[in-house]
Amino acid sequence: MDVIYLGWFGLVIGFVLWWWNEYWYVFPLKFKCSKSATKLPPGHMGFPFIGEMISFLWYFKIVRRPDDFINYKRRKYGDGVGMFRTHLFGKPSIIVYTPAVNKFVLFSDTNFKLEWPSVELLGQTSIAAVHGKAHTRVRNCITNAINRPDALTRIAALVQPRQVAALRSWAQVGKINAKVETEKLTLENIGKLFLGKESGPFINSLDKLYQGVLPGVRAYPINFPGFAYHHALKCRRKLEDIFLMELDKRKNNENNVETLIDLMDGLIQIEDSDGDKLSDKEVTDNIVSLVFGGYISTSVVSMWAIYLLAKNPIVLQKLREENMAFQKGSPEDFITTKDVSNLKYTNKVVEEVIRITNVTPFIFRKAANEVDYKGYKIPKGWNVILLIRYIHTNSENYKDPLYFNPDRWNEPAKPGTYQVFGGGQRLCPGNMLARIQLALMLHHLSIGYKWELINPNANIIFLSHPSPIDGVEVKFSKL
Repeated sequence: MDVIYLGWFGLVIGFVLWWWNEYWYVFPLKFKCSKSATKLPPGHMGFPFIGEMISFLWYFKIVRRPDDFINYKRRKYGDGVGMFRTHLFGKPSIIVYTPAVNKFVLFSDTNFKLEWPSVELLGQTSIAAVHGKAHTRVRNCITNAINRPDALTRIAALVQPRQVAALRSWAQVGKINAKVETEKLTLENIGKLFLGKESGPFINSLDKLYQGVLPGVRAYPINFPGFAYHHALKCRRKLEDIFLMELDKRKNNENNVETLIDLMDGLIQIEDSDGDKLSDKEVTDNIVSLVFGGYISTSVVSMWAIYLLAKNPIVLQKLREENMAFQKGSPEDFITTKDVSNLKYTNKVVEEVIRITNVTPFIFRKAANEVDYKGYKIPKGWNVILLIRYIHTNSENYKDPLYFNPDRWNEPAKPGTYQVFGGGQRLCPGNMLARIQLALMLHHLSIGYKWELINPNANIIFLSHPSPIDGVEVKFSKL
């Protein structure tokens, strides 16, 4: 009998735990909704504290079928209006997964504020966290430094020597790990562009610390020893200390005061309409997050370009033919941004690599107000998680979405279905920087080298960023 009682007791406890979040978060809102025309989106809030994180991690990390997280919900609850309620990353949340709802959220900055669960890692005063005038003035500085045509021309001249040298060294070694090597190459370029630093001990120390930050960006924010987020915070604080020391050096170097050398100098010098400059905290928060964004995203798409081209020799051949026909002299001769704009197929490959890679599988907003969307309530204070990956891998938006096909870009994507850089006022300010670096690398890679995958059937991991589990090991040589 004791076993029976224990069994019933366990069932009761399980029932209470399973419905706890529904009672705590949803039932009070449903009572309010009964007095209006709006209702909460379908879904379930999961267990106390952890919500549906177990289910989320099951699809993203265990079975490695991240799109099935939404497919399961669509089968269970129906399509509704393109969003579900849940509890993820420690907060009640609304998941949105269709172009229409994504656009509604991205282009309503007054109703939906950018708020990452891991905001401490990005910096409380960084461009990733601030709003209004504070966001605008930092964004303008970044745009002037890395996105204007003259800036892109300078960047093309700066990054190519490192790209050419890296490819030459890969061929000499003969076997490389593309993840490791593209991270090294990208950080060297970002280090020069953003910090004015050449490769060496300083850049190497940044590499180790950013690798420590990376796993915490999309981890459950538990600041306790043994958890990824805790370790990431420690690494982030060390980065802040390093950049504060660098900031002090620059302030004490009078020869640097009026000379715009790199992005960090730009952040030091910008002023608002009242003549106020960024505080030391604002400068360091922004440079920590900007180096992270520029370093991680570009290295990931570069790694995937090597992988995808090796898996698709017909695409590689077309890429090679276009770039060889365009070649003016030696395979190592540099090209300009004007040249890149004329490489039509190369630019299609760039867009397709970025689309299928999904460096940012989901992004966060927070409902600043109670919002009604087509009869559904998005409660004030709830997180809104935009599942960007699902936009790009849904067959309703792209034919054979997981098939690497640059020719799909012969026609523009359907409205709202290409959101790799976000949208609205929060459109990634480094989007052209990522594109130009990848296009330049594809040029030198295709005309001078050949490579093959050592593990062509390696499993794919999806968190914190998508990658073949072996980091893309390849045999690499000159043509």
